Amino acid sequence: MTTLQPPAAAEPRPAPPPVSRDRRSWKGWGFIGPFAAVFALVFLAPIAYSIYLSLFRDQLIGGTTFVGLENYRQALEDKLFWASLGRVALFLVVQVPIMLGIALLVALALDSGRLYGKSFFRITIFLPYAVPAVVATLMWGFMYGTKYGLVGDVNSAFGWSLPDPLSADLVLASIGNIVTWEFVGYNMLIFYSALRVVPHSLYEAAEIDGAGQWRVITAIKLPAIRGALVIATIFSIIGSFQLFNEPSILRPLARNAITTDYTPNFYTYSLSFSGQQHNYSATVAIIMGLITMVVAYVVQLRGMRKGA
Repeated sequence: MTTLQPPAAAEPRPAPPPVSRDRRSWKGWGFIGPFAAVFALVFLAPIAYSIYLSLFRDQLIGGTTFVGLENYRQALEDKLFWASLGRVALFLVVQVPIMLGIALLVALALDSGRLYGKSFFRITIFLPYAVPAVVATLMWGFMYGTKYGLVGDVNSAFGWSLPDPLSADLVLASIGNIVTWEFVGYNMLIFYSALRVVPHSLYEAAEIDGAGQWRVITAIKLPAIRGALVIATIFSIIGSFQLFNEPSILRPLARNAITTDYTPNFYTYSLSFSGQQHNYSATVAIIMGLITMVVAYVVQLRGMRKGA
């Protein structure tokens, strides 16, 4: 009688050698290394150099000397700096809500499905963003002209006396009009893209419940695009604090209204390239960077807070 023998157990395969933690960490650095190098070169290094410059001062006697935080104390007592900061703060408080409000209304109109020629309007509204800022500012600057521009032609044709858009009282509003014209389409595209990914099932449920269009907007659409609203607001805040192109280009047309310290960035530029005060210019730039960062961070916390 043949006795069946149980099959021999397969020999266990040798376990692969353990990968050391150091080897795995180096692989990760290999992936992020190129980005980290570029980031350090184009972002961290200029900031570090600006901080270094802000701690020194060029003096007639002794040359470049270390002054510590003296430049920061001078900046905090500089009336020109605070006046320029006040202008961009006023610009931010007035212009940004108007621009984002128009962009949001246009995005809601495009998303409603009741607007004929939606693609045409979307491209038309976005088109000004494709115009370079220099070209747009020059175009509007000559339109504002009371002698050879559109305002002057209207005054001559109808015998009117329209106020000068480039006067000291109106030039900030004129700059706000240019920036709004340029960036309404950009922000509209952000809002419209966010609206397109809202689930249609929410709209169907609202329709079954008998909700009207206003209720759908306030209860579904606006909460759904809160992230896009916060991002657009932060971008607009940063852009307002960095206001430079428009006043610098309009200055030849409105020298009495736009001074070299009209905005903080314009003031920094003038200090560095006209006044040869590189150290103090770096100090003002760092202070503005800190103010912008704090304001943007507060807006982000406020906007993304649950239940806000």
